[in-house]
Amino acid sequence: MAEILVGDDKSGNKTVYDPSAGSGTLLMNIASKIGIDRCTIYSQDISQKSSNLLRLNLILNSLSHSINNIVQGNTILHNKHAKKMDYIVSNPPFKLDFSEWRNEVETLPNSQSRFFAGIPNILNKDKDKMAIYLLFLQHIIFSLSDSGKAAVVVPTGFITAQSGIEMKIRQKLVDNKWLKGVVSMPSNIFATTGTNVSVLFIDKANAEKVVLVDASKLGRKVKDGKNQKTLLSDADEQKIIDAFAAKKPMDDFAVVLDYEQIKAKNYSLAAGQYFEIKITYSQMSKDEFKAKVDGYKQNLVNYFAESRSLETEILKSLGNLHFNGEKQ
Repeated sequence: MAEILVGDDKSGNKTVYDPSAGSGTLLMNIASKIGIDRCTIYSQDISQKSSNLLRLNLILNSLSHSINNIVQGNTILHNKHAKKMDYIVSNPPFKLDFSEWRNEVETLPNSQSRFFAGIPNILNKDKDKMAIYLLFLQHIIFSLSDSGKAAVVVPTGFITAQSGIEMKIRQKLVDNKWLKGVVSMPSNIFATTGTNVSVLFIDKANAEKVVLVDASKLGRKVKDGKNQKTLLSDADEQKIIDAFAAKKPMDDFAVVLDYEQIKAKNYSLAAGQYFEIKITYSQMSKDEFKAKVDGYKQNLVNYFAESRSLETEILKSLGNLHFNGEKQ
């Protein structure tokens, strides 16, 4: 995320912000890429413990000059960093019950401009599944400077949703030419959640092409305690970075699009929907063709026979079911 977001930017002091920072891992990576002497860190998190850990991280990474900018609080209700930021990086919470203060968000002074696509409704059940990440994403877009850049982790479902707040946010990014690209990540990239994720790259100064990358097939599976996790190798990460740097299409991996092409696909940001369908042909003799068709037929005969056997076995098993000792 840091390599793609910052690139070769060597300009002066930059403001770097995370509205749901946790202990600040993402911020440390961005600061390291920019240069610790050329950036100022800002963050907010609802957890006091996480904010304290972030302050410690700043000390350990020679960023003590930013300690006063680390604040605790509810970013959505009480945003304590009103200034516009050069860089924003975030892995916000995806689902959370915020029904108790949802209506307060509508009454905030800048609610309509800050949450331009809308505020998720209170669910009739499963309130803990309210999509709070949509508030954070809109807040991030609102908090960027006119030339600001952001990298945000979102559920992969966001990039193809056909209606609702998700669609309105994608329309805003594409219509204003603020979208730099998207990377669809492998499943289980985080051991703590099975939700498939993508990384959304925003660049308010980007009037060029958009890069969509399907990295879902990269990485190797490993066990992390009781959970399974996907690890990307250095080569995997470099392949993703190179796709953005080169801005050239790669078969079944990356596409480079203009904004009109994305509009034509109903604002879908899934790389796979833009891949070319390639049909390959091979020459074969009449006898080879007959042998191949005969092979398909025999396979079907075997499958049908197996299916009939399973049907008989299932019916027999149902006939042996008993209720209170009585045969049915």
